[in-house]
Amino acid sequence: MSRLTCVFHVVAALLLAGPSLPAGSSAQVGSEALAPGVAYRTFTVPASHGSTRIYLVTVDLRSPHATADLLFPGAVSARQTVSRMAQSQGAIAAVNGNFFDIDESQHPGIPATGAPSGPAVMDGGALEAAVPARQQFGWQPPLGDSGEDVVGVGIDGVARVAQLSLSGRIYTPETSLPLGGLNQYALPVDSIGLYTPQWGAASRARAVCGTDTNRGATCATDAYEVTVRNGRVAALSGTPGSGAIAAGTFVLLGRETGADALRTLTVGTPVQVDYQLDSSSGVPFAFALGAEPLVRFGQPVPGLDATTADPRTAVCIADNGHTLALLATDGREGKSGGLTLSRLANLLQTLGCTDAANLDGGGSTTLVTRDPISGRLIVRNGLDHGRERPVPNGIAIVPR
Repeated sequence: MSRLTCVFHVVAALLLAGPSLPAGSSAQVGSEALAPGVAYRTFTVPASHGSTRIYLVTVDLRSPHATADLLFPGAVSARQTVSRMAQSQGAIAAVNGNFFDIDESQHPGIPATGAPSGPAVMDGGALEAAVPARQQFGWQPPLGDSGEDVVGVGIDGVARVAQLSLSGRIYTPETSLPLGGLNQYALPVDSIGLYTPQWGAASRARAVCGTDTNRGATCATDAYEVTVRNGRVAALSGTPGSGAIAAGTFVLLGRETGADALRTLTVGTPVQVDYQLDSSSGVPFAFALGAEPLVRFGQPVPGLDATTADPRTAVCIADNGHTLALLATDGREGKSGGLTLSRLANLLQTLGCTDAANLDGGGSTTLVTRDPISGRLIVRNGLDHGRERPVPNGIAIVPR
């Protein structure tokens, strides 16, 4: 058995058994209680590119004192640092979340939206649906994958991984049309997307760029936007708009044949939209966000990269969904070499995770905890270039 494997097996006791390691362990451990039911631990493991420091927060979801929730900056297309969001939500601990649209250099003149790639649910309600898989920035799901994978906590209080797919229709007195997107920075070809006040103020121009198979494809020249206020069409436009969407208002944006369908509407036409995010688990989520599966049913997902070591953020589910753990590594500064996805999955497996998922890493990787004595938020991991990157969402451990 290799030294790396030995250390992984030693560390396996950390997640569920408590903060102490067996005597003589080669892993370096620090631990503390953050709140009833919430523990913080740190340890170092050898990796293929040197050693890597691991920062781990666990929460017992059965605790009457703490639970998990979506870390949210106030709008889908807004970004804030993990520390700032954690402060505003009174979080005990938090990590960054889903990959997001940070660079649009392939589309000159089109601003990046900062919006996440995957679906999201907050307070049991749908925030956004998944960007088409081949349009997702930062990490593209394998060919044939929907890109709809999420991790979160159900309305039953149990953590799980699943897929969230959008279902919805647009109703007018004359017809009904399929809804193809919800608060997404990229829409499927020929579809109509819905943008609510939760989208934020970012330009919707990016939504009609690229294709279902090529993120870098040129922007569609055929787009049409309809603004609906108090249930009736209030404005029409041949170009995607920007700016905050007022309460009681929503925007429908169509591309290609979706644009043609919207052109049949006139000012004053009554319009209603019904939609939901359907969970493959059959249990609605109280909160969820997009994530990349790493471990399913106690086994690493096949085909994970075993070459590229980077700073990582991950979330782990154990104890039949009653334990949730947030994991982060150090950034690229100093001696930490990061982890490959394959090594990360192996570590999560040995920590006792029956399911686990990868979140955005690199310069986004951030884990913060609140000092139980001073109440001050502390960034625990070493940050890439020594500073927090603003991100669009994350996972927060919050008091009940």
